[in-house]
Amino acid sequence: MVLTGGGALLRDLDKLLSEETGLPVIVADDPLTCVARGGGKFLESATEQQLAVLELE
Repeated sequence: MVLTGGGALLRDLDKLLSEETGLPVIVADDPLTCVARGGGKFLESATEQQLAVLELE
């Protein structure tokens, strides 16, 4: 599990979630901006077909 956003910065949330779920949990590098940066990378490299799917939703 990868934690992103401001909630990922809550103290020991990663440890609590790992203990409760039994899954490995990590906090993303720069969790406050990683989703926006990833979305930007997708838009830069997306094909017309991939973008068309987004328009349908």
